[in-house]
Amino acid sequence: MTRKKYQGESNNKERSKQKLIQAVGKVLKTKGYTGLTATNIARAAGLSRRLISTYFESVEDLVETYVRQKDYWTTASGKVADMIADNPQRDTKQMIDEILQNQLEYFYNNAEMQKIILWEISEKSQIMYEACEERERLGSKVFALADKEYEGKDIRAVSAILVAAIYYMVLQAKSTDTLFCEIDINQPEGMQRIKNAISAILQKM
Repeated sequence: MTRKKYQGESNNKERSKQKLIQAVGKVLKTKGYTGLTATNIARAAGLSRRLISTYFESVEDLVETYVRQKDYWTTASGKVADMIADNPQRDTKQMIDEILQNQLEYFYNNAEMQKIILWEISEKSQIMYEACEERERLGSKVFALADKEYEGKDIRAVSAILVAAIYYMVLQAKSTDTLFCEIDINQPEGMQRIKNAISAILQKM
């Protein structure tokens, strides 16, 4: 018979922390951001409320940890850093195209991220403010590289419109399951048309 290995206090702590972080996502999906209370999070994690204050400074700190893990731009920052480090002379049009294409896929397939964006535009909060600031810091690195290639063209404004379009089209498709400008991004053909349009806009600048 295989003997059960001793996991140790540090392993148990990390496992419990991850359960609490994941529970934030469960609550977001079922109750929305207004349901992010210590009681709801602990219940979703199957753990004691006491562990939230043991492992995190507050409920807000726990939620912020979750948001930082789930936010696309924060998650993508490492990949962008790798792109730049691997090839500083890389075609920035291609880099921005790849980032936006990945964002579209990630946002469409991640119900928790959709809830985060709805929270971001529905209510002022310190957590969302800091997430937005982190996103801006990442964007600044990419735009600094893109300025040479897009000299005389407002890549920031174009990117802003594309990101906003991604958010709106996904949220609209997920909540109403209807067409938008006769395109259904819930179907592979419709999704591909939007991806092609993103690439075409960036290439024509």
